[in-house]
Amino acid sequence: MNQAKVAAVALMAIAFCSGVHADAPKAEVIHWWTSGGESAAVKTIAEAYRSAGGVWVDTAIAVGEQARSVTVNRIVGGNPPTAAQFNTTKQFLDMVEQGVLNNVDQVAIKDGWEKFLPETVLNVVRVKGHFYAAPVSIHMPTWIWYSKAAFKKAGITGEPKTVDELFAALDKLKTAGIIPLAHGGQAWQENILFTAILANLGGKELYLKILRDRDPIAVKSEAFKKVLVTFKRLRGYVDNGAPGRHWNDATALLITGRAGIQIMGDWAKGEFSNANQVPGRDFGCIAGFGANSPYIIQGDVFVFPKSKDPNAARAQMLMASVITAPATQVQFSIKKGSLPIRTDVDSSKMDLCARQGLEIMKDKSRQLGNGEIYLSPDQNGALADILTAYWNKDIAIEKVQRDILAALKDGQ
Repeated sequence: MNQAKVAAVALMAIAFCSGVHADAPKAEVIHWWTSGGESAAVKTIAEAYRSAGGVWVDTAIAVGEQARSVTVNRIVGGNPPTAAQFNTTKQFLDMVEQGVLNNVDQVAIKDGWEKFLPETVLNVVRVKGHFYAAPVSIHMPTWIWYSKAAFKKAGITGEPKTVDELFAALDKLKTAGIIPLAHGGQAWQENILFTAILANLGGKELYLKILRDRDPIAVKSEAFKKVLVTFKRLRGYVDNGAPGRHWNDATALLITGRAGIQIMGDWAKGEFSNANQVPGRDFGCIAGFGANSPYIIQGDVFVFPKSKDPNAARAQMLMASVITAPATQVQFSIKKGSLPIRTDVDSSKMDLCARQGLEIMKDKSRQLGNGEIYLSPDQNGALADILTAYWNKDIAIEKVQRDILAALKDGQ
C-alpha cells in the first residue's frame, strides 16, 4: 500500500472513530460569547450541531465590535466564515444590500418562522421578503438585578416598584457601605442605563417618539429632560472603579454581595447561573416597573456569508435549522439567560426570571425594539457618544438635548 492510500485509510478510520463523515457539513462560526455563562451557552449550540451531523469550528472573539469587524474584513478578503454573530438590529443590513450574504429562505419557510417569531425580530431578519439571518436569542437589555444578600444587609425588605423606590433602595445601599449600582463605565453600558430610564420613566409613547420617530418636539420636551436628569442622577451611585469595567465583572460584584443593583441585559443571568446562584434565592430580577412597562427586545442572530466553498451553503442551512429548533432554544436560553425566539417550547425547566419574561412577551403591546432596531448604526453610535459624554462630564442638559436632536437628524 502506497503512502497516499495509507493516509486515505487513516483519515477514513479517524472519521469513522469520531463519528464524523468526511463530507459532513462544516461550519466555522465567529461569535463574541466569551464570558463564563456565554461560553457555556454556545457549547449547547455546538453540541446540537454535531448531533445533527455537522462539524463545528469555534472562533470566539471577545467584544462584539471586534468580532463583527473581523467578519467584515474576512468577507472583503475572500475568506468568509460560514456563519457570524450579529445583534438583532440593522448591523448587517449593509451586507445584505451589498449582496454578500446567503439567505436561509429554505429553512425559514419549511420551519414556519413567520408563525412563531415576534414581529420585532421578524422585521429585522426578513429583508425585502428574504430571510438573511437566523435568530438565536431574545434578550431584554434593561433588567434590574439585585443581590438578596446586599438588600438584606441594607435593610431593604421589598423589591423597588417605581423609579422613586429604586433610588430609595440605592440610598439605603449607599448608607450600608455597599456599592449601590454595579456599573461598567463603557458607552454601551451607559446607553443601557439611559434606555432603562427612558422606558420606565418616560414610558412607551415617549420611548417611540424619541428612538423611532426622532420627534424634535419630544426631544426638546420637559418629559425627556426629566429622563436625562434621572439618568445622570444614577451617576452618583457608581463606584470609582467603574470606568472600563466589563459588564460581567460588574455582575460579579452582585454575586459576591459587594454591590446591590445592576441594570443590565438578561445575559447577566448566565453569570449568576455559572456561579451556581439561583433566582429568588440569591438574586432578584425586575423586568420593569408596572404592568405596562415596555419589554424591550434585543437579541442575537447568525448571518451566513456567501462563499466559494460549495459545501458552505449546506452547512449554513443545517445551522439555521439547528439553532432555531425548540430543544436547542431551551438549552441555549437556560445557559445564556435569554428567552427562546419561539413560544412553542417547554419552559418548565426555565427559571422564574425567564418564565416572567415569557409571560410578559405574551402581551404584544409591551414589546418594543431596542434603539438599534429603530436607529441606523451611525445614529446609534452618535447617541451613545452624547450620552456617555453627558454621563462623564458636566454638560448643560439643554446642550445634550440639542446634540441628540442634531445626531438623530443627521443620520436620516
